[in-house]
Amino acid sequence: MSRTIRARVKQGLLEPLEAIDIPDGTEVTVTIVDVPSAEDFEAFRRAAGSWKGTLDADELLRNIYADRRIAARPEPRL
Repeated sequence: MSRTIRARVKQGLLEPLEAIDIPDGTEVTVTIVDVPSAEDFEAFRRAAGSWKGTLDADELLRNIYADRRIAARPEPRL
């Protein structure tokens, strides 16, 4: 079973912000994902589109595929 809930850290402990139906003593794995601050979000929003016009995406893809065609190891003997 997997689900995501919100929690708040209070004195070093996670305090769920919603009801959870898990028996006491059950071991769970917790993944911590920081919620970005308003300042972080605003910086991200200001940077959106800043790379526009600085590279040719089609040329980048051609270069990637060309590099993959280069033999990086000797041909196997059969």
